[in-house]
Amino acid sequence: MNRCSHKEVLAAEGERILRRLPKEAYVISLDREQGKQHPSEKQARKLEDLGASGQSHVAFVIGGPLGLSTEVLQRSNALWSFGSITLPHALARVVLLEQLYRAVKIHRNEKYHW
Repeated sequence: MNRCSHKEVLAAEGERILRRLPKEAYVISLDREQGKQHPSEKQARKLEDLGASGQSHVAFVIGGPLGLSTEVLQRSNALWSFGSITLPHALARVVLLEQLYRAVKIHRNEKYHW
């Protein structure tokens, strides 16, 4: 049986991710180890600033269970983290979506808590 090393798996996944990222995209990768945690208000402000500066294409990258390859991390313009816990990919997508929802509500000066 031919088993790939973690490094080979990360490299192959990284290549697939990089092929899909538009060259003009501002890339925010979610990385629990190297990413920085930001409160919702700061995330909202960052996204608003990107739009105001003409950077309208933002791509978010969520890695697999092994994380992200060095190449993907280097391509990233910013590294964000949702904390030190490990989230399953599908749950990380839901948390990201909720944070984007909050950012829009904050930008519109609307309440996002019920």
